[in-house]
Amino acid sequence: MFYPSIATTQSALDAGEVTTVQLVERYLASIGDQRYLNIYVEVFADEALDRAREQDGRRRAGAKLGRLAGIVLSIKDVICYAGHGVSAGSAMLEDFVSPYTATALQRLLDEDAIVIGRTNCDEFAMGSGNENSHYGPTRNAADPARVPGGSSGGAAVSVQANTCLMAVGSSTGGSVRQPASFCGLYGFKPTYGRISRYGLIAYGSSFDQIGLLARDPTDIALGLELMAGADNFDATAPNRPVPLYSKATSEGPKRIAYFADILKNEKVDGVIRQTTESALKELRDAGHTVEPVTFDYFDYVVPTYYVLTTAEASSNLSRYDGMRYGYRSAEAETLEETYKQSRSEGFGTEVQRRILLGTFVLSSGYYDAFYGKAQRARRVIQEQLRGILADYDFILMPVSPSQPWPVGEQIDDPVANYLADIYTVLANLAGLPAIAIPAGNDPEDHLPVGYQLMADLWQEEELLSFVCRTKK
Repeated sequence: MFYPSIATTQSALDAGEVTTVQLVERYLASIGDQRYLNIYVEVFADEALDRAREQDGRRRAGAKLGRLAGIVLSIKDVICYAGHGVSAGSAMLEDFVSPYTATALQRLLDEDAIVIGRTNCDEFAMGSGNENSHYGPTRNAADPARVPGGSSGGAAVSVQANTCLMAVGSSTGGSVRQPASFCGLYGFKPTYGRISRYGLIAYGSSFDQIGLLARDPTDIALGLELMAGADNFDATAPNRPVPLYSKATSEGPKRIAYFADILKNEKVDGVIRQTTESALKELRDAGHTVEPVTFDYFDYVVPTYYVLTTAEASSNLSRYDGMRYGYRSAEAETLEETYKQSRSEGFGTEVQRRILLGTFVLSSGYYDAFYGKAQRARRVIQEQLRGILADYDFILMPVSPSQPWPVGEQIDDPVANYLADIYTVLANLAGLPAIAIPAGNDPEDHLPVGYQLMADLWQEEELLSFVCRTKK
């Protein structure tokens, strides 16, 4: 038996229905039974059991336990954990062991969370299907022939397949919300800067955020409450008060905007359109104001996002040169050959493609034409979104224009993968908080379907409390 939330898990532990060791053993058995899904890069079985025994002993002795005692987590393979491997799904870092722990993860460990393993992901978080990993694709537990979404696909399936209760992932352009939607979960990214990025392997530094995936939004609220806040190791995490997200309540009717043009777009899957329309109707019937609004810049969203993120990736990944750490080619004889061969052999195809694109848009003669224009477009996009949110509490949108595609179908079509992010990259471009919400299954193929809500900067409390109140 698996419990669906932190509250039900801890109630069972307090009542003596189950021990922490038994919980961990169940999750480990589930991992073993579903290895074909390729969820984990590494499982910390012995360590998880040791922490569980220690917590059970403290519980029997009546000692104080943390707020996440007995709660089993997975972490995406881009989050550093001292003394453990972290490879970002890449051959470049396959043998790298982190010397320190990410701030966000340490705050969860301090509350007695148990980490059961690190989950598979697209290499350096670059992908929309979890097919770009050095370790092979992760598969969707709802249909193993299909992708789980990316780049936090392994994180999503780890919860979907009952191998842990909650997953810590990361989002650059939708890498938490899209896989959460594909796997029938809640997936949340906060305002940029709400959670420290210290210890998160960088892809696009002005976009990346640590996020959470779970079956229950109240678990996400508690996780955010514990992880959020200023950090001396990350200047982008401001010293703002951290609300008690787990205690927040949402009252009264809300004003919710949606983009009517999306629902008229013939490229949006029919089931997704129907799901979005049903969500809008339910909210309207519940007394909320639901109105269409116009957004003028959809044609610029994906180009803006990929110009900026590839530029930042080109800069961030320049440190992997075969000299200081990471993969080094054994065949190289000169310094130049070491650089070229180490990077050619250590990076996968998609990472190389994005490095090349980023280097091009930053190059002399093209910087202003591409990178400079993309920065200006980003500001215009953010201003229009925030202008809408000045009049409305939330914006409701689909998460993706399509359902999960078959594994391998888009592996040679990078443009199709990039366009899969069109509805999620908005929140990352503008730095806004957003959450994917499960809305049942497609009646024909039984795949999970969901939608998302976005709020204005720093409005996570209002967003999460509303989602918790309206949870089915």
